[in-house]
Amino acid sequence: MGKAKFEMGRESFSAHEVGENLQARGSKEKPQSIAMRVSRISILVNMLLSAGKLLAGILASSGAMVSDAVHSASDVFSTIIVMIGIRISGKAADKEHPYGHERMECVAAILLAVVLALTGLKIGASGIEKISAGNYGELQVPGIAALAAAVISILVKEWMYWYTRFHAKRINSSALMADAWHHRSDALSSVGAFVGIFGARMGFPVMDPLASVVISIFILKAAYDIFQDAIDKMVDKACDDKVEKELRDFVLGQEGVLGIDLLRTREFGSRIYVDVDIIADGRLTLSESHKIAERVHSGIEKNFEQVKHIMVHVNPGEPPKERMVLGEEL
Repeated sequence: MGKAKFEMGRESFSAHEVGENLQARGSKEKPQSIAMRVSRISILVNMLLSAGKLLAGILASSGAMVSDAVHSASDVFSTIIVMIGIRISGKAADKEHPYGHERMECVAAILLAVVLALTGLKIGASGIEKISAGNYGELQVPGIAALAAAVISILVKEWMYWYTRFHAKRINSSALMADAWHHRSDALSSVGAFVGIFGARMGFPVMDPLASVVISIFILKAAYDIFQDAIDKMVDKACDDKVEKELRDFVLGQEGVLGIDLLRTREFGSRIYVDVDIIADGRLTLSESHKIAERVHSGIEKNFEQVKHIMVHVNPGEPPKERMVLGEEL
């Protein structure tokens, strides 16, 4: 399942930006429906692409292109995992799961990372085996069809990356974002395949298996980052500083809030839980203090689409001339 964090396989989301994206488009389509539609397109494209690359690799005698085809084929399986995870995570809360099923999307992302890692290890091992054999003169020179297939793959997979990434940010789906990075890793592996095939055709046959090893490194890096991001969301990692600052500024801007004693956030799958202790005038009645807390509660849930639940606690205080709020002077 915001703040764009351009790292291989990882991207965090600002809760406020997610809300703005959804509201700006005014889309009535449910996030789960969007994810399913994107995933079906991914499966279709990957099936056609992997079949084409496999055929080109066999006919043109290119091990790098065959490895690249296997990588594309693994994308089909990984997208199916994403679809299952998103469908389960979208289920409503029940008696046995009162907090919902959002973390199942993280489970899907972890499974995807494992599949990606195994694919990378297999491709890398195959390349190393051919290089260590040392029979470079016996290696076949890839045909021109493999080179053309690599160029087509780079263009198609890069387009799929941006298409999937756009919708992943739109619905704040970590599993879909992981699938987007799977597309990007496939595009990078095709770049490696192109270099290897081109080098082999220029008289350096060892470049073809060497390209397979380079491809495996890109794949393993993407798998690691996807795995790390999913684990962070499974263990209640706090939101990034930008999200917490947006929440803090919003709370302090509400009428009747004199300060903040505590603000804690935790990621729950693709959603956020917030706990905040606000300071209100101690001379107010219980009913008046409750209205301030209710205003903060409803305001955050309305303006921060990513927030699933917020707990607001009110501490009594006197309106001072100066007050320290979380270590910052007002």
